[in-house]
Amino acid sequence: MLIAQLTDTHIRRPGTLAYGVVDTALYLEAAVAHILALAPRPDVVIVTGDLTDFDDPAEYARFRALTAALPMPLLPIPGNHDSSAGLLAAFPEIAARCDGGRVNYVVEDFPLRLVMLDSTVYGCPHGQLGEEGLAFLDRALGATPGRPAFVCAHHPPFLTGIRHMDVQNLSDAAGLEEVFGHWPQVLGFTCGHVHRAVTTTFAGIAATIGPAPAHAVSLALDPQAPPTFHMEPPSLSLHLFTDGRVVTHRSFIGAYDGPHPFFGPDGKAIGTPERA
Repeated sequence: MLIAQLTDTHIRRPGTLAYGVVDTALYLEAAVAHILALAPRPDVVIVTGDLTDFDDPAEYARFRALTAALPMPLLPIPGNHDSSAGLLAAFPEIAARCDGGRVNYVVEDFPLRLVMLDSTVYGCPHGQLGEEGLAFLDRALGATPGRPAFVCAHHPPFLTGIRHMDVQNLSDAAGLEEVFGHWPQVLGFTCGHVHRAVTTTFAGIAATIGPAPAHAVSLALDPQAPPTFHMEPPSLSLHLFTDGRVVTHRSFIGAYDGPHPFFGPDGKAIGTPERA
């Protein structure tokens, strides 16, 4: 099973640029083309929040249009730039999976169960699963303890060292860690929000932050550094479920020189010096 992860696409209305610089729609178009060109193609695409920049119905509509070419299921959850209500209105097929006004749902259609969590706090940059979200996760994992699971949210439950982002983390990370402690079938956790590829462990589980396909939050580990971004090479995460584990790769979007062979027709490494 192969999972492509999009996150923090920040789609705006046509004719506007994010922060006056970034045409996020062009970057999302490139990401979609990249996913379509992958061999093998992913089985599913998850979107871990901040689909839009201002939770605008026109932005959701544009996101849907930009991703319409994807033939595989698209599974979004909201970020702090979205809202639960806005996403559910834009994605009625996701609303049908949810019970109530939060975007918490489980996808059972693949060898690896996907547990999608809503960590948004309306009008605030930080995240919180709340009692409802933590109870949902505990019930979902308890329903099939023998099946491996992969859990997704928007906000990180761990520090990255980028101070201005860390203050917006998941506020009830301790509760998430407690739930994970009950269920060893959780093979991994992924999120977004930081616009950078980050890897660590959380509650003894592999935990990643997916990179954004457009602007990257600057890698500024000085606590006094101001909030800034860089236009680094865009990329996305690919999560491969194989041999009972989740292996995460970073796939750079765009055309790069290669592939070049290591070996020639004679089976020798190309460029091997001749020995007397």
